[in-house]
Amino acid sequence: MISAGDFRNGVTIELEGNIFQIIEFQHVKPGKGAAFVRTKLKNIKSGGVVEKTFRPTEKCPTARIDRKDMQYLYNDGDLFYFMDNESYEQIAIAKDAIGDALKFVKENEMCKVCSHNGNVFAVEAPLFVELMITETEPGFKGDTATGATKPATVETGATVQVPLFVDQGETIKIDTRTGEYLSRV
Repeated sequence: MISAGDFRNGVTIELEGNIFQIIEFQHVKPGKGAAFVRTKLKNIKSGGVVEKTFRPTEKCPTARIDRKDMQYLYNDGDLFYFMDNESYEQIAIAKDAIGDALKFVKENEMCKVCSHNGNVFAVEAPLFVELMITETEPGFKGDTATGATKPATVETGATVQVPLFVDQGETIKIDTRTGEYLSRV
């Protein structure tokens, strides 16, 4: 149990049958009346953000989130298969629990599988990946003065905006959190 007076950014709590992560918190002591804690909470399973106020003495149970490194093997329709490299145990995760997390991840790459009480609710891709461009239009010499970009399809099928000088067949580095091109490899 954690009291609202001890809230910090990143702490996960159980509230009304859901799991929330504290994005922002603020202790407020108005000139008149009792103090309170104003929070912005992100529902970990649905991704929705809500604002809620607590009394500083109010207590909530803390939620333990397990993050385990697992190797992404392959997908078969709506199921994605992961393997634990220590026990070689394989698990299948439904597409709705993963969302867009794997659009920049190739087969056999390591990911973090997040679970609460044994129930998997999310997969976190590595922060940066290196992928080869499979399809893009050729750039024209002299078009780089404006910092213009063009769409490029990478080997996982995702589309990324890249500078005009990047050509098909090159390997690029991508930030998976934003989906932005970082550099050529």
